[in-house]
Amino acid sequence: MTESATASAVFGRSSGHEQVVFCSDEPSGLRAIIAIYSTALGPALGGTRFYPYATEDAALTDVLNLSKAMAYKGALAGLDLGGGKAVIIGDPSRDKSEGLLRAYGRFVQSLGGRYITACDVGTYSPDMDLVARECTYVTGRTVEHGGAGDSSILTAFGVFQGMRACAERLWGSPTLHGRRVGIAGVGKVGRHLVGHLLDDGASVVVTDVSEQAIAAVRLEYPSVDVVDSASALAASDIDVYAPCALGSSLDDATVLSLRARAVCGGANNQLAHAGIEKMLEDRGILYAPDYCVNAGGLIQVADEIEGFDFARAKARAAKIYETTGKVFSLAEEEGVPPAVAADRLAERRIAEIGRLRSLWLG
Repeated sequence: MTESATASAVFGRSSGHEQVVFCSDEPSGLRAIIAIYSTALGPALGGTRFYPYATEDAALTDVLNLSKAMAYKGALAGLDLGGGKAVIIGDPSRDKSEGLLRAYGRFVQSLGGRYITACDVGTYSPDMDLVARECTYVTGRTVEHGGAGDSSILTAFGVFQGMRACAERLWGSPTLHGRRVGIAGVGKVGRHLVGHLLDDGASVVVTDVSEQAIAAVRLEYPSVDVVDSASALAASDIDVYAPCALGSSLDDATVLSLRARAVCGGANNQLAHAGIEKMLEDRGILYAPDYCVNAGGLIQVADEIEGFDFARAKARAAKIYETTGKVFSLAEEEGVPPAVAADRLAERRIAEIGRLRSLWLG
């Protein structure tokens, strides 16, 4: 087993990251990158994404963006945790194995607690149980092993709280009753979100590239409508657009076609490039910053660190409603888009609390 970190310092300087580690174990087929953006507030917590990236550069770009978002997400959620992320390059349906996951666990362990891993796209709680056989810095484990289980439960709950904040800002009441919500991606998070919205009296239209995902949602919630693509969903007559699949879904074409009054979804890194937040603002579309509203999953797995209690974690995730409202208020006060306001709130907490680490403790 070897570790190649030759580019870590270069990427760390250019991107603001503290550490970037390239991991390779040829016998198991492991190729992974762990990125630690900040440990100013505490150890960097973030999930492991298992995805068939076309190139190592694409994987690196993704992990750098995701790890920074995790730092801001933890800060805005009020957690004493920094931000990190990991990606494993490969097709999880073909390449995932016990040997690969345990090799990955050895690399995480080698960081000595600077990075704590969890589930993400392509990885699940049973996978974390395998990682934990070689590593003590693991959350998102199965209930049988003392973990929180499926973190998408509170991710969806938090996104719903963010939508309630959007509704209050736009329509004067924190409910989606009578509104129409379009969900792009009904995997783990999107499916749970459908239930919250229907319970609140909203109507829901969905789309997904997976026919299995659509079939599962239709079986559980027969009243949902289905369209055949994300572009068709964005252009449809909806009040709220919820991107809940992979990132960069809000590009120029999508924003220009949107008819919704608000965007609030569970996907990470939704804005395809800098300037999209201004386009949304100019079109009068209220944007709930992704890392603000999708922090429920992070809150859930972070709660494992002190011994998981679902009621306590859910109560913390419910505060996403208040936090989203604070973001909107600051955006209005300072005359900036909500995405900029969220960054400012996160950066202020990182600076204010992070400086305490400079005080020596005997």
